[in-house]
Amino acid sequence: MTTRSSTLSIPWLLGGAVFLALFLAFLLHFREDANPSRQLANKASRVDVVARMQLALASESEAEKSAVLAITDKDSQAFADQARAATAAVERDHLEAGALLAASGTQHEKDLLAQFTEAFGQLKGLDEEVLGLAVKNTNLKAYDLLFGSAASTLADIDTALAHVIAKHADAPNAKRVMTMAFGARLGMLRIQTLLAPHIAEESDTKMDQMEAAMDKEEAEVRKDLDGLTALAKAEGDADVATTLSQFGRYQELKAQILLLSRQNTNVRSLALSLNQKRKAMAVCLDALNALKLAILEEPIAGVTYGRVPKPR
Repeated sequence: MTTRSSTLSIPWLLGGAVFLALFLAFLLHFREDANPSRQLANKASRVDVVARMQLALASESEAEKSAVLAITDKDSQAFADQARAATAAVERDHLEAGALLAASGTQHEKDLLAQFTEAFGQLKGLDEEVLGLAVKNTNLKAYDLLFGSAASTLADIDTALAHVIAKHADAPNAKRVMTMAFGARLGMLRIQTLLAPHIAEESDTKMDQMEAAMDKEEAEVRKDLDGLTALAKAEGDADVATTLSQFGRYQELKAQILLLSRQNTNVRSLALSLNQKRKAMAVCLDALNALKLAILEEPIAGVTYGRVPKPR
């Protein structure tokens, strides 16, 4: 009888032992989580990763602005690479932050990280657009052509036309030659002065208006040069031939300048950087700052962070 009773109690004893072991494990886990030192270390880890994200974003912003403002393709590309490397660092820290918050963060902190995640996605899209435009430097290349090859070609034309005027100074047709030569010189100068604001212009409509004005000036220049060409055929004037050749070269350069100007990569990248990109960056930084403050404000029993407790 006694043996049977002892046999029946064995399962109960085993069950009690298992329950006691689980209860003790729960208490141990609870005591570890409630340990102030452990909680402080956990909080420090979360604050640190958020701070790294803030620093990487600041580095990305500085590199992106430098890429936009750089004056050579090489420098623009170097800064663009730095900006992308900083973005990659943010993405790595973002994954770490997500894991830390999943393990011990509050729901409010998780919500703040979700806000950052959404804002950061928009920021990355804008950033790639800005950097993709910045490294092309089409406006800078247009300026280089305008004040380099085009200006030099225009100077050659001006010199050749000055020779034409000088050679006909005492001729019966001097007045007519001067009128056509000066008309061509002034018309080309007007075209040259219209190209600079065209390169800087952001509006397609205004660029259309400038190009229409250039076309009008060019038609007048062509008319004057045709008149001088008629004289050159009769007199064999080499300076008129030089003028025509250089004018053709100038037209080619002008077409290249207008093509680069229309792409407007420097103007567009700067506008995006100063407007949409700046606003998107502010949203990201605000979300991270709010997240860091939320983590710092988490209470830990027995920890006052150096503050003197208020008397009851």
